[in-house]
Amino acid sequence: MIFELIPTTVRMSTPLALAALGGIYSERSGVVNIGLEGMMLMGAFGYVTGASAFASPWMGFVIGVGFGSTIALFHAIASISFRADQIVSGVAINLLAIGITEFLGRGATSQRVGGLSHWELPLVGSYSILVYLTPVLVVMSQILLFRTVWGLRLCAAGESTEALDALGLRRSKWQYIGVMISGTLTATGGCFLASEAHYFTKGMTAGRGYVALAAVIFGKWKPFGAGAACLLFGFASALELASRWRIPPQLLNSLPYLLTMIVLVGVIGKAIPPASLGKHE
Repeated sequence: MIFELIPTTVRMSTPLALAALGGIYSERSGVVNIGLEGMMLMGAFGYVTGASAFASPWMGFVIGVGFGSTIALFHAIASISFRADQIVSGVAINLLAIGITEFLGRGATSQRVGGLSHWELPLVGSYSILVYLTPVLVVMSQILLFRTVWGLRLCAAGESTEALDALGLRRSKWQYIGVMISGTLTATGGCFLASEAHYFTKGMTAGRGYVALAAVIFGKWKPFGAGAACLLFGFASALELASRWRIPPQLLNSLPYLLTMIVLVGVIGKAIPPASLGKHE
């Protein structure tokens, strides 16, 4: 039984991990990103719209990432340039994405589109290219953020603005970079969902953006930690699909948030956010 759950766990954790990485880049730069759900939803909608219009999954992917990045730019402008409340801006992004996709997505729901390329490896199986790319991105992000000058400067935007000032660097520039990377990665997770489903449905992200945000906190704002959390949450989702176990779905759906609360109260070590997270210059 456990071996049957592994492929499902991998598939279910992939969009979560991509969105969680996006959340890390944004919040490491000091910008709270509650809008992961909306960015993922726009990515899924853009994928189906582009793939249907151009009869090409890869064009769908490009347009999906473009949609998610555009709505991330709205969040960046409101939060950084206009100094709006970052949580309110993120909630507005989610509501905007729901409204746009419900209004424009009525035609897209009837369109069945192709999926992204699948690679088959011996002893592993056939998975979307994004399934293989995601762990690579997790490792690269861990190295990039904590072992390179570029990453340390991005993290400084969320930790110590004085350090950036001493180097003559503008905090807003690094925050824009963080939020835009966040939109790109999160929208990629949405593209994965639409690619695997081959169509778009209203609210198809089903709260995955919020679960990804929970993984960011559970993983203590580190790619390795968030990636491990997403595997755990993906395993919980795989258990839900294994009907023979008869586990109440309400309990499994609440698991990511229960685990995050456990972390926040310090049972598994304190989850300390970046020092300047959510603070304006």
